[in-house]
Amino acid sequence: MLTFKYEARDTKSNKIIKSEVSANTQKEAIHTLIAQGLSIISMKEDKGGLFSSTDKVATKVRIVFTRQLATLINAGLPLAPAMTTVEEQMQDKTMKRVIQIVRSDVEGGRKLSDAFARWPKVFNNLYISITAAGEMAGTLEKSLVRLADQQDKDAAILKKVKGAFIYPIIVMVVMVLVIAYLLSSLVPQVKQLYGDLGQDLPMVTQIVVAIVDFFAAHWLIVALVLAILIFFWWRYTKTDKGRFTMDTIKLNVPLFKGLFTKLYMARFCRTMEILLASGVHMMESMEISSRSINNVVLEKEVLHDSEYVKGGKPLSEALKHRPNEGYILDFVPQMVSIGEKSGKIDEMLGKTASYYEDEVDEAVKTIQTLIEPFMMIMLAGMAALVIVAILMPIYQLSGSISM
Repeated sequence: MLTFKYEARDTKSNKIIKSEVSANTQKEAIHTLIAQGLSIISMKEDKGGLFSSTDKVATKVRIVFTRQLATLINAGLPLAPAMTTVEEQMQDKTMKRVIQIVRSDVEGGRKLSDAFARWPKVFNNLYISITAAGEMAGTLEKSLVRLADQQDKDAAILKKVKGAFIYPIIVMVVMVLVIAYLLSSLVPQVKQLYGDLGQDLPMVTQIVVAIVDFFAAHWLIVALVLAILIFFWWRYTKTDKGRFTMDTIKLNVPLFKGLFTKLYMARFCRTMEILLASGVHMMESMEISSRSINNVVLEKEVLHDSEYVKGGKPLSEALKHRPNEGYILDFVPQMVSIGEKSGKIDEMLGKTASYYEDEVDEAVKTIQTLIEPFMMIMLAGMAALVIVAILMPIYQLSGSISM
């Protein structure tokens, strides 16, 4: 989708307007503006610079927008004036521009969901589908509230999961930097001291000296090789095969597989609950939910299960797997089965999502508890390396001098 900067005259108020419009072609942009009652004076495509920002916005910004819009619509304000009010209050420049163009589309006769669909980097399929369902049912404000709640919960879970990884990573990086500084500054002094006295270094110290000398002489090559490896690994993870490999690892790596599996179950159940409660068809709900999981392995599994639903099987039967097959946990189809019998599938999916969200909290705490002693062992090992490689030679040397 392209962005065009334009200058136009409002045919009703005779005011000059300078703004932007998003469209697939310039011809489509012109038709959109004419439909809004604007007489175009000039228009050009905004190609942006090398470091121009993308249309992506932070989750928190999107949540604020959704809640504000839902509140204003619930208060009885028509959609276009509500969008104008939200636009005026929005601080984020990218989101402000998106709201402005979405409002223009709505004033030009587009449905809100269609206007959102023109910004796939800002509003995903879940957002668009729930908005469309709310428009059809006449409950747009309720649909927007559900969206904001879902985004809030998803963001909170992700924050906790990231926190479980960030803390140990920071500690390990600091430990490595401190050890590297000690070895690079003290080992050469020990080496020089032994050389001046004409004595041989202990074997462990010789190995450490050789490693320090190698990195000191070839640090640029080492850094370049590491940068190249990281770059190619990053590119590989962007391919379909790379994503499948990484997502498979997440579901099978010891210690973390339980955390990731429960996170994905919570996300799948929460998305299905919101979609079904909003009136979205079961097949479409499964398709959208599979993408919202953000794991291609589970996405394929859910899409495979949707074929059984398409063939007439209930959702609970479709989600069941034989032992050692699939990654969908048994508790999910069990709760869905209860929902099918009571006619409240969406409610049971919501309860299942809440259960797994609590389980994610417990898994994060467990991982943090297990990582702490591991980090202590790593710290003790590094301290032992410093003692053996640096302090022991000094003690041996002082002992031999005193004798």
